[in-house]
Amino acid sequence: MSILIDTPIKAKHSNGLIEIVMESGHVVSFPVSANPRLAIDSEKALGNIEVSPFGIYWPELDEDLSIKGILSGKYS
Repeated sequence: MSILIDTPIKAKHSNGLIEIVMESGHVVSFPVSANPRLAIDSEKALGNIEVSPFGIYWPELDEDLSIKGILSGKYS
C-alpha cells in the first residue's frame, strides 16, 4: 500500500504549465503539452481544476491525474 505524505492544496494553469502547490509548500509542475488531452483545449477549461487529496481533475475535460502519477512523471 502507498500513502501520500504531502497533499495538494491548489492547482492552476499558467504559461503552458500546470502548477500544483502541495501542503508543504513544494510546487510540482508539468507542461500542458505532456498530456494530449490537455494540450488541445481552451484556456478556460485548463484553468478549471479541482483538487482532491489524491489528485487533480478537469471537469470540463473529464481528465484526472493522480499526484502519485504526476510525481513519477506520468502526465496522461
